[in-house]
Amino acid sequence: MSRYAACLSFDFDAMSGMVARGLKTPTPVSRGEFGAMAVDRILRLLDSRGVPSSWFVPGTVIRTYPDQCRRVVAGGHELGNHGWTHVPPANLSPEKEEEGLVRTNEVIAEITGAPASGYRSPSWDLSPVTVDLLLKHGFTYDSSMMGHDCRPYYARRGDVVHDEEPIEFGETTSLVELPVSWSLDDFPHFEYLRMPTSLAPGLANYKMVLENFIADFDFMQRTEEWGVLIYTFHPFVVGRGHRMMLLEQLIDALKERGAQFLRMDEVAREFAAGRLLAG
Repeated sequence: MSRYAACLSFDFDAMSGMVARGLKTPTPVSRGEFGAMAVDRILRLLDSRGVPSSWFVPGTVIRTYPDQCRRVVAGGHELGNHGWTHVPPANLSPEKEEEGLVRTNEVIAEITGAPASGYRSPSWDLSPVTVDLLLKHGFTYDSSMMGHDCRPYYARRGDVVHDEEPIEFGETTSLVELPVSWSLDDFPHFEYLRMPTSLAPGLANYKMVLENFIADFDFMQRTEEWGVLIYTFHPFVVGRGHRMMLLEQLIDALKERGAQFLRMDEVAREFAAGRLLAG
């Protein structure tokens, strides 16, 4: 295995992210429909470049678009658990969070033959019990936290965070954490979202974002003995024409730099087995 790898991950939220924000009128729903349309566009590009990827899909979206999810799996890509809805687990009761994990793994198993080994929380906001629930239900890895930019690590549970005292770090677990970053996520760069009390302006120039995405890989190669960068995309965001150009040019630029493209479940297995430096 190459010492420097990249994971292309896709959060196929369709309209679930809008629904979770209370945006249920026809236009926000249609934004999700565009994402479903863009799935095949993305799959064709990945196939043309021979690049595997990992897709995280809420259970409600799998039920809404089962054919697209089947095509993801048929293309050799990973199907991961993204909760039942797109409501962040930090906003759910422990019972509702667990119910969502279980229900989504059931529908994933209908498509793939097995429950998901990986989980990514909606909006990257875990609850205090998420790690415990993932361990209880046999997940191998999580990809929702940000404790490093390019090195997997083992997630903790039981941190105690005081308002005015030093943090008390909890127990390190066997759950592999594959860290993410908003800076390597297409949504905050590109998506315009107007809410009653907030505005996400988005709409950045894709070439400037591409420069950042490539520069992070360059920095990893310059400063680290090994590493894995995880890029996060959303079909209804990256599926637009100029952003598809970003995805295509990113893949080509990373290949020129010797990057190995891996599914995230493979990275988690290799890290847990101590083989990530092999090759």
